[in-house]
Amino acid sequence: MGSGRWSTNVFDEHERLKSAAGIGAFDYSSRMHRGSRAGWKAHPGLDPLGVTIRESRDSAEHPDSTAVAVIFDVTGSMGEVPVILQRKLPELLGLLLRKGYASDPQILFGAVGDATCDRVPLQMGQFESDNRMDENLERIFLEGGGGGQQTESYELALYFMARHTEIDCWQQHGRKGYLFLIGDEMAYPAVKRAEVERHIGARLQQDIPLPGLVKDLRRYYHVFYLLPQAASYGGDPKILGFWRRLLGQNVLELPDSRAVCETIALAIGLTEGKIDLETGRLDLESCGVSPAAAASAAGALAHLPAPAAAPMTGGLLPGLVQRPQLPGGSPAGFKRF
Repeated sequence: MGSGRWSTNVFDEHERLKSAAGIGAFDYSSRMHRGSRAGWKAHPGLDPLGVTIRESRDSAEHPDSTAVAVIFDVTGSMGEVPVILQRKLPELLGLLLRKGYASDPQILFGAVGDATCDRVPLQMGQFESDNRMDENLERIFLEGGGGGQQTESYELALYFMARHTEIDCWQQHGRKGYLFLIGDEMAYPAVKRAEVERHIGARLQQDIPLPGLVKDLRRYYHVFYLLPQAASYGGDPKILGFWRRLLGQNVLELPDSRAVCETIALAIGLTEGKIDLETGRLDLESCGVSPAAAASAAGALAHLPAPAAAPMTGGLLPGLVQRPQLPGGSPAGFKRF
């Protein structure tokens, strides 16, 4: 996936047509909630069941792709975040593209709930370069559930990203992709084989402890956890400590949830070495972001050190074996053990 180019005009026209028809931004979710709970399900375009791979690929149109995944909690405490993402998506794309923070960005949107009690605990879109990313975002079902135990099934999303994605920025260029997980609770301590089979369709021999999975995932993604301070467990030392043990400095506290897109853009620009923090703050203001939101985004990233040059050590993701070359030298693809 990842063909085509993002157009602000297409986005604006899409918004105008929806407004004229009286359709909300998350119409699929609204329609699900108008029906019975027994009928709740992920949109077919985001249902992970049976999905082997979501892929971010180079092409003649996008020869140097950068994979970016944004996955957010859709339980009751986090309902504001997807609305903000949808409304401010043009700003995120504007910074990544016009300011050159990332080459040929291809964005995947996903969502998590709680696999112990929710009907739809995992949703995963495609990596897209054009306005289909907005369509994927709008199709997410905002279930609003959750278990109330300070844990949600983030580990199921992390497993999917680690074992069911292929990204050319890593495999072809030795550059990591980006994964932003936005939530306010802890993950469960292990990926449960029964939940993987039920919701993704893959069969595991045993449960996978979370620390080892995250270690593998961080080989080929820069993984960030964003905790909005206004969320139910914003600022909770137990939550922050849990994620910092897994991700270290890449745990970001958001003083203002409305600055989530700006924070994502700055995190990419800083990690890519394209900007320093002050340049990023000024870039935000030049794009029309309020000084308060720009300061909030910059403040969330103030503790990140200047990035070191990343070694060019790409290759196959764990669990992959390369197939023979097709005639002409192009790879025949990959298969999983």
